[in-house]
Order: sequence, then C-alpha cells, then structure tokens
Amino acid sequence: MVSAGLQVALARRTLTPAGLFVFGAAASAPLVVLVGGIPAIYATTGVVALPLTYLLVAAGVALLAVGYTAMARQVGHPAAYYGILARGVGPGWGVAAGMVALVAYGAIQTSLYGLLGGILAATFGGSWWVWAAMAVALVGTLGVRAIVLSTRVLGTVLAASLLIVVVFVVAGVSQPVAGAVSWEGFEVSGLAVTGIGGAVGFIVASLMGVDAAGSFAEEVIDKTAISRATIGAALLLGGVYALEAWAMGVASGPNTVAEQAADPGLPFAVLERAGGWWAGAASVLLIFAILTSMLAFHNVFARYVFAMAREQVLSAGLARTGSGRRVSAPRGGSVAQTVVAGVVVAGFAVAGLDPVEQMFTWLSSLGAMGLLGLLLAASVAALVAPARVRGPGAGMWQWRLAPVLGVLAGCVLLTLMVGNAGSLLGAAPGSPYPYLLPALLLGVAVLGGMWAGHLRHARPDVYAGIGRGTPSTHQVPDDIRISI
Repeated sequence: MVSAGLQVALARRTLTPAGLFVFGAAASAPLVVLVGGIPAIYATTGVVALPLTYLLVAAGVALLAVGYTAMARQVGHPAAYYGILARGVGPGWGVAAGMVALVAYGAIQTSLYGLLGGILAATFGGSWWVWAAMAVALVGTLGVRAIVLSTRVLGTVLAASLLIVVVFVVAGVSQPVAGAVSWEGFEVSGLAVTGIGGAVGFIVASLMGVDAAGSFAEEVIDKTAISRATIGAALLLGGVYALEAWAMGVASGPNTVAEQAADPGLPFAVLERAGGWWAGAASVLLIFAILTSMLAFHNVFARYVFAMAREQVLSAGLARTGSGRRVSAPRGGSVAQTVVAGVVVAGFAVAGLDPVEQMFTWLSSLGAMGLLGLLLAASVAALVAPARVRGPGAGMWQWRLAPVLGVLAGCVLLTLMVGNAGSLLGAAPGSPYPYLLPALLLGVAVLGGMWAGHLRHARPDVYAGIGRGTPSTHQVPDDIRISI
C-alpha cells in the first residue's frame, strides 16, 4: 500500500519523441481502419467524398490537439485530461474529466477484445471469449513491463501496417475499375449528402487514440515533442486514411464502392492484385495490429489509474509500480485495467452478446465520443487557464487562436457524432438507445464532480493536491535514462 506521504514516479526520460508518436499512431491502428473502418463507413453511409471528409475531420482533430498538447506540456501529468482540467479550470472539473477518461479509454481498449475474439473465432473456430481471455492475459503481461518493450512491439507492427497500406493504395490506384483514376472522392459537392453526419462520426472514432502522447509527459525525454507527436499523428493518419479511402473508391468505382464495401473481403481482394500473399500477410498482421492498439490504450489507462491513485483520488494502493524502486511502470493501474477487461469480456460472454456487432461497436463508440468531448474540454481549459499555468512566453496561436478554432470545430464534430450515434451503433431510426452514450458519459462526469465535492469537505488535503501530484526530481530523482 502506498502511504499518503510517499512520492512515486514513472520511469522518467525513457521515451523518445519517435516512441511518443508510435503510441498515438498505433492506438489508432491504420490496418484496422483499412480492413474494418473504411468499408463500414462506405457501406453504412454511402458517402463517396469519404477521402475529403477524412482530411477535414483530421484537420479539426488537429486543431483540438493544439490546446490539449499545450496544456499537457505545461501540466506534465500522466492523467492528462484530469491534470489539464484540474489546473486549467478547477479540481472538480479535473476529477470529472479523469473519470470520463477512464471510462473512455477503458471502453475503447476493452472493445478491441470483442473484435479480436470475433475474428479469431471466425478464422480458427472456438468460442470468441476464449480467444479474448488469452488476449487479456497477453496484454496484461506486456502492460506491467517497462515502456521500452511496449514501444518496440508497437513500432514494429505500425511499420509493417503502413507497408501494407502502401501496397493497398498502389494496388487500388494502379488498376482502377473505370479504366482511369477517379478524383470524385475529393470533390466538395460530395459533402452535401444525407450520410455525411454518420461518416463524420465513424471518422472521429477511427482517429481517437492520437491523444495518447499526452499521458506520457512524465516519461518522455522532451515534453515539447508531445505537440509534434499528437498533431503530427492526427494529420498523418488523416492523410493515410484519406488515401486508403480514395484507393478503395478507385478500385471499386465511386458509384459502386458502397455496395461492394458490404463484403468484408473487399480490402483483401484489392491487395490480391499485388500478389496473393499480400492478402495473407495482411490477415496475419491485422491480429497483431489489434493487439498493439489494445496495448497502447492499456498503457494510457494504467497511467490514469496510477496518477489519480498517487494523489489519492483513487485508492492509494493502485499507485503501485512494477518494482521495488519508487520510479517504474504503473503496475497497479495495469492490473486494474486487466481486471476490468476480464470482467467486461465475461459479462458480454455470459449475456450471449455478439463480440463484434455489439461489444466492439457499443464500447468503441462510447469511448470515441468520450475522448472527443475531453479534447473539446481541454481546448476550453487552454483558453481559460491562468497565466501561471500557461507559463512565460505563451504564444497567441497555441493559447488563443488555435483553441478557439478547435472549440468551434470540436462543437461541430461532437454535435454530428452525437446526432448520428444511431449510425455508429446500427440502431433503428428513432431508437432512444444511441442517446444512452452521451447520457452515460455525462452521468460519469457528474459522479466525478460529486466525488471531488466529497473530497473537498472530507479530505481537503487531497482536494488541494488534485492535478498537482507529479513529484519533482528532487523528491524522486530520475532512475533510468534510456533512449529508444
């Protein structure tokens, strides 16, 4: 158990800027978006201008990330949204944001067990929950190891996934179904269609995870890299996904891509044009891509639990680290995430619910909506943060102009996502169930605020330290200096 006065820290100066970028990009999982996300958007919405939509939404997310990363650098807190809202707006807002972040990251991470279990069961047979349980054990084992191991695994799979994406784009564009390359996917007129709101919702979900870099502020070698890693990941992945969507449209024909995308084998059929073994390699790599996305979100969730427990907003026992030293990996938070994932997988299995259409779809939609709301809240925090938080030399772009533009873009994206939640969940028109997602997130935020109010009266010392629990190097000195 961690006592009230004990200072514990994560392994400082162990993560390079490249490693920071890897976590955000791997969490978004480019190969998963290619195989599952883009075909689903085409088939569900019929939006032909999907490539252009990807670029526009990615630009909006990047604007949101400016204020978020500026605050993340200054606050330097592993529970990024928790620390940002606590220091920028107030302790109660910080606890509310921290609770929503735990639900959002936990929901996305756990949803992937349903996706992986469903794919493996369909491929090799057996019960999906058995495969999911094996994945829970594997990710849990990697999650308590040093960040170096996780980064190497994520980097290797990300590089291989991007290679598959390049082959897919070349194969699709080099053999256009109409005999000539079509640019219809980038025409502005294609945005004025009824399915555009649903497409935006799906796209936002596919981009969530790029904000992961903010949770490694205590471990990164250079905090200024947080902005480059997060904004760079949003823009790069937006461009990559736009190319994937464009190549799929060219390979299938703009007017028929929605119909063909209903076949889950479409991405593999396009890859077979470059050689049959590319489709086989993509099938195998898809499993590893899902696993690494799980690992990325697992690491972020673990740091939120650790950091909030270190300040005793959560049980102090969860602030255990992975060794006898006071500077290490967040073992307590990692174990907590593994337990939560195991319970959720068991719950869906006992209820007899479908692992992909229900578990993956419901939980990933919930998580993406929560993270988008938190990005929006972080931009607001950047606008209203006091001068002592912004620090000297605060630039107009990072602290005023970009956050304002980000808030405007975020409000549009969040409105479209909430308004089209039915498309995300595959619910029937008029169904009230899609609105349970924002209601649940709002309820969690309210409970977080109430818990902060309780701490304010029952434990004022804890309340006063909300968002301020990152030890200085004088209290807990750097223990490891490894560049990766």
